[in-house]
Amino acid sequence: MIHGPTASPRQPAPRLSVVVPAYNESKLIEGCVNSVADAFEFAGVAEADYELVVVDNQSSDDTAVRAATLGARVVYEPIRQIARARNRGGFAARGRWILFVDADSWPDGALIRDLFEAIDHPNTAGGGSLMQMQGLPLLLRLGVRVWNRISWWLSWAAGSFIFCTRDAFEALNGFDESLFVGEEIDFSRRLKRHARLHGQRLVILGNHPLRTSGRKGELYSQKEILTMGLRILRHPRRFFRDPNLCTLWYDGRR
Repeated sequence: MIHGPTASPRQPAPRLSVVVPAYNESKLIEGCVNSVADAFEFAGVAEADYELVVVDNQSSDDTAVRAATLGARVVYEPIRQIARARNRGGFAARGRWILFVDADSWPDGALIRDLFEAIDHPNTAGGGSLMQMQGLPLLLRLGVRVWNRISWWLSWAAGSFIFCTRDAFEALNGFDESLFVGEEIDFSRRLKRHARLHGQRLVILGNHPLRTSGRKGELYSQKEILTMGLRILRHPRRFFRDPNLCTLWYDGRR
């Protein structure tokens, strides 16, 4: 559990801000917030060195109340879009580093230790983590394996765990708000270019993959998931910019 309120603006900025975008995450937000706090405590990170910012992205449930009760700072983004929610939290964050974690993900202490080792290196501009999910149908298990390989090879970070310096985030003006999905890949590509220009690198953490929810495999049939894949092939540009096409993210199913 988060211990006490977030530091006031007059206090020194924390080293790291954890930003959690959340839409109707009443079932999961407490588990996410508590796992983040436990992970930082396990990693030996002092409370003054980080803050937790939950972005309520037009929720109709009590996500915000639950997060605030646990001590998270809650900010609001009225337009329902993942990129906007990430940006709202990123620009509200006070840390020198920003870590974006999805509300259905649970980083552990070993991963947070790896994260701090990475950001201690002067050449690190940002990065992400490999993922692990349990109880997935075959199609999604294969998808996670393929994604992890792509993420490792290309230094693309999954949106469930993506970090960068505040300076880089602001220089890139955050995530592209014309994208309703895939904004983390676009951001990773731009962050890679930014890092190279400054003699830096992106790091994908692989020793302790992020544990994240496979709930899409429970909420959607394999037929629906395959249909989504076909939509991407039929509308490769429009798909990422039209919330009516990317329903796995925007139909509100929870």
